[in-house]
Amino acid sequence: MSRRVHYAWVVLAVTFVVLICAAGVRATPSVLILPLEQEFGWSRATISSVVTVNLVLYGVVGPFSAAIMERFGMRWTVLASILLIAVGVSLAAYVREPWQLMLAWGICVGLGTGNTAIVLGATMVSRWFRERRGTVMGIVTASTATGQLVFLPLLAWIVEHRGWRMVTLVLAGALATIFPIAALLLREHPADVGLHPYGATTPSATSPPMAASPSNPLKHAIGALRRAAGLRDFWLLAASFFVCGATTNGLVGTHLVPACHDHGITEVKAAGLLATMGIFDLLGTTGSGFLSDKYDSRKLLFIYYAVRGISLLYLPLAFGDHVFGLPFFAVLYGLDWIATVPPTVKLTSDAVGAADGPIAFGWIVAVHQVGAGVGAFAAGAIRTTATTYTPAWISAGTLCLATAGVVLLIGKGMAIPSHVQA
Repeated sequence: MSRRVHYAWVVLAVTFVVLICAAGVRATPSVLILPLEQEFGWSRATISSVVTVNLVLYGVVGPFSAAIMERFGMRWTVLASILLIAVGVSLAAYVREPWQLMLAWGICVGLGTGNTAIVLGATMVSRWFRERRGTVMGIVTASTATGQLVFLPLLAWIVEHRGWRMVTLVLAGALATIFPIAALLLREHPADVGLHPYGATTPSATSPPMAASPSNPLKHAIGALRRAAGLRDFWLLAASFFVCGATTNGLVGTHLVPACHDHGITEVKAAGLLATMGIFDLLGTTGSGFLSDKYDSRKLLFIYYAVRGISLLYLPLAFGDHVFGLPFFAVLYGLDWIATVPPTVKLTSDAVGAADGPIAFGWIVAVHQVGAGVGAFAAGAIRTTATTYTPAWISAGTLCLATAGVVLLIGKGMAIPSHVQA
């Protein structure tokens, strides 16, 4: 390979593709809620409970996944996870009872996607990059948006024209395609291909920033949590990410398509709105990574949560204007969807140190997904009892505005390095 292309960029590309497919699988329930409701007569609260388990497991696996990657390697962890996701989506085609959907999608897919999540990206960045970490993390994070962009409109069309079971075959095919790519191209450390990390200038910088691989991943993950738990900033970051998860994957990611259906919008058009969010989130999250390298991450988070809160408060009005209102919401919310990730990763590393950073962030992602689970279930319950999603949008918007104030307390009284001053 030409020396002009550092192998770190190959590893980044492979990781991006894996995360795209995992994100597509994770976003699929938004187009399955209505057909499952119509075919089996299950309530949205029942279906949302499956999504809740999926999202919570996706998050809880994160910190243990980081430790498992340290013990067994990124490649083997990713390959095992792809196989588990494939089993889950394949079994989903044969469900007849809610418990079967819970086993296939809630548990198998939840556990599998948890190992191919943002924590994978954070681990890869910590090993392979010394420069442009914020920008690269923004690119990795944007894979979630790209997964929506690539999969949701197609999956919604398939549901409408071929039925929801065909969706599982498409997903299984995508997973079968990426398995050999990951097996052949994914590498653990720059030293495996005779290189320093990208941007490293001394041999010592080639060593992974985390501690040597522990023999007990569970003990390592719990130890990192114990050290981080004594820090106030860790809990402030976790609390803010709880709200982030509740208002993105939990609320909008799961329930926007059914909510659009309530207002007479087809699934394909509604999935198109999520795809639009995906396009603008790709721009917003990548840009957020660039900004987090240059400006105070606390101020960035303040802006992101405030804009998100205003967007959600506007959404009930947007449903009355299909031509301009909903597209405007999709653009505004898309730019802000997970732009919170790069500054949160940076603030976590600043708070706990580089050695514990990826695993501590894994625990914060776990809290994020607990929030997503709570948001998904609460919105489904609200829709089932109140026959409208409006109270969910208003409550979530108000919570985001409150969180915008909370994030300014992170690092308060502590010196902020001059290179990140706004």
